[in-house]
Amino acid sequence: MTQHKIHTLEDLAAIVAQQRQAGRRVVLCHGTFDLMHTGHIRHLQSARQLGDVLVVTLTGDDFVRKGPGRPVFGEDLRAESLAALACVDHVAINQAETALNVIQSLAPSLYVKGSDYVDASADLSGNIAREVAAVRACGGDVHFTDEITFSSTRLLNDHFDVFSPEARAFLSDFKLQYPLEDFIQRVKALKSQRVLVVGDAIIDEYHYVSTLGQTGKGNTLAVRYQSQERFAGGAIAVANHVAGFCQEVTLLTGLGREAGTLEYVREKLQPNVVLQHIEFANAETLIKRRFVDQDLQRLFEVYFGGMESDRAALDQYFCQWLAQNAADFDCVVVPDFGNGLISREIAQAISAHAHFLVVNTQINSGNRGYHVITRYPRADFLCLNEPEARLAAHDRQSSLETIASDLNQRLSARATAITRGGQGALLVAPGQALSVPALSSKVVDRIGAGDAFMSLAGLCMGAGLPADLSVFAGSLAAALDVQIVCNREPVDPVLFFKYATTLLK
Repeated sequence: MTQHKIHTLEDLAAIVAQQRQAGRRVVLCHGTFDLMHTGHIRHLQSARQLGDVLVVTLTGDDFVRKGPGRPVFGEDLRAESLAALACVDHVAINQAETALNVIQSLAPSLYVKGSDYVDASADLSGNIAREVAAVRACGGDVHFTDEITFSSTRLLNDHFDVFSPEARAFLSDFKLQYPLEDFIQRVKALKSQRVLVVGDAIIDEYHYVSTLGQTGKGNTLAVRYQSQERFAGGAIAVANHVAGFCQEVTLLTGLGREAGTLEYVREKLQPNVVLQHIEFANAETLIKRRFVDQDLQRLFEVYFGGMESDRAALDQYFCQWLAQNAADFDCVVVPDFGNGLISREIAQAISAHAHFLVVNTQINSGNRGYHVITRYPRADFLCLNEPEARLAAHDRQSSLETIASDLNQRLSARATAITRGGQGALLVAPGQALSVPALSSKVVDRIGAGDAFMSLAGLCMGAGLPADLSVFAGSLAAALDVQIVCNREPVDPVLFFKYATTLLK
């Protein structure tokens, strides 16, 4: 019976214009309203008393930036709950991340927010300040209600099965040791770090297809081509992840001489990443072309380029550059994809000159069986998945704690983090073994999640933050990254801090 209150934003703009012409004072409230509670109701009732018409807009599902698994309630249910309130006159769903377009479209007389938004500097996104400016630019004013407040996030975390029991227990213990504000301030302090990223530049291609089924003759799978998309992957993606949290980042890599690649890489790098590269003499930049179906399941993969045969000039350039520059960086992060860029000599030079060294040696179809972390003489923090760790230890049966401890000793590492997909991550340091549960409730694409984990966990470790905090930060970054198709975009610091707020509030 409340559907007559729910409108499209366009229809709502026309309704508000009519109300305004009739001399009525229009009040606007905006939010997510994922779980309607007493605080929301009193806030809306107070807002209604400030004018003649109360309009409420809510953020659409695709734009709720509170981390994986949110919103718990879909936009239609949230709109229906709002419309059921007697104090609310009209409701609309806004398909945008902020209320800026709503404010500009409706031009309300008054924009009302809760008391927890009074301090605009506490808003991680900076959107509140922009929304206030937009209201005043439209001739309206802003009011903050002072009613009882509750945290929808805390209520959802405590009383709904948003996370597994293991995850809830971990988060409960973690936030006692690292309260939200403390965690955020520690991660924000990473801005002062100077970071060097060394590794293979990879161009990832997704060729999207729809499956037709088995051909009439033979066992071949037939597909219909739909479209394609290109991503800057490998060490480029890692540098971009790091650049969101540090002001100074340098990427040391190799590129082919084919037309357009250098321009493409420079275009895709974040503005605060300095590209330091050498051009391959006898190879093209590695392209990994993946054919994926309508569910983002990978059907087939083709490698192009990436096999440099003239090592002398490459090794000389890298080893000399590292000897002259590596010690100037607070942290060196090496996503070693084993595609031919980093030789044994370069690995030794990295180990010799890095002040703090973070390394991952990735297993892939091009290096399986011979690309292991022990090719590095030393490292400070190791990031591996379980197959990579077991291969390095040549051990199929021992516990991961035992394997990680052995790797720590062999490489003189301070800690090893072993990622385990849906089982989360395991941290092993001297006298410490900690399991961090997976923090994502939904997976869109796993490609790049390990790189996001290493970027944040390694960055935190390099800055001297506690190992358990570092691995939590890496897990949080990975949880956000699995919501992103391939390397379409790096982990956004604002979304990182918003999700941290969701988890630790």
